[in-house]
Amino acid sequence: MLIEDIWNPSELEDYKVHFARWNQLHQPLDVWVRSRAEWETWQEYRPTNNDFNRPKIFSLMSFYHEPGAWLFGGVYRVKDRLLDRYVIELTDELAPFIGRLKLSSSYKERQSRPKLEGVLGQLVLKEVLAEPYTGRHFPGFEEIDISFEELEALVLNGRADWRSPLSSVAGIYLLTDTKTNKRYVGSAWGEGGVWSRWTSYAQNGHGGNVALVPLIQTENLDYCRANFRFTLLEHRPGIVGKDVIEAREAHWKRILFTRLELNRN
Repeated sequence: MLIEDIWNPSELEDYKVHFARWNQLHQPLDVWVRSRAEWETWQEYRPTNNDFNRPKIFSLMSFYHEPGAWLFGGVYRVKDRLLDRYVIELTDELAPFIGRLKLSSSYKERQSRPKLEGVLGQLVLKEVLAEPYTGRHFPGFEEIDISFEELEALVLNGRADWRSPLSSVAGIYLLTDTKTNKRYVGSAWGEGGVWSRWTSYAQNGHGGNVALVPLIQTENLDYCRANFRFTLLEHRPGIVGKDVIEAREAHWKRILFTRLELNRN
């Protein structure tokens, strides 16, 4: 089934499609989950060329967990074209499907803002989510490998399928700075477990770790969003004592040599 089977605008020439992709810093999908206002800035951005030279924008964001998948981000009206940005407003067109409609498309051209009539026949209806997308489902403790942007969005949305299991366990985690390839081994125990510890990172970027504080240069956490990743090295029942967890933390620091990187003890 194609999207034109459920939506077939009479004036195709009124629309440009925005295939929003990773911009070398941020995944638009994570941006949308984190902040609708920030997502709108992706539609407002005006490059040298007047790409949005039609009245409306049919916005899609790369659903990067699934190759070839796109999530619908709304139809915007272009109210004005300033020299440095577009003035846009969200319309009620297909509004119930915003954040829910997943499409598949083989579109891979460098031009991310093509004419609708050129790609409409390639937009295949893949899935309609029951609720607007708020992040991936919890994959299990052994499969956790998430970016800071994903973690931040999960915390902001209070995702119960992540919060509940991670709150119930103590554990040892690895934070990797992908820009420098330096790593930090940390631990979590006590009330709130791993979820509580990771929430502190989502809130301030450094979690109170001495070596990370200098890396966080601005309050908007851009460095973290662009470079930090988290994985869980091991987990234990939440009732396990601090001494056991700290011993395991020391073990991982030793075998990964992270005291030569971001660990200071």
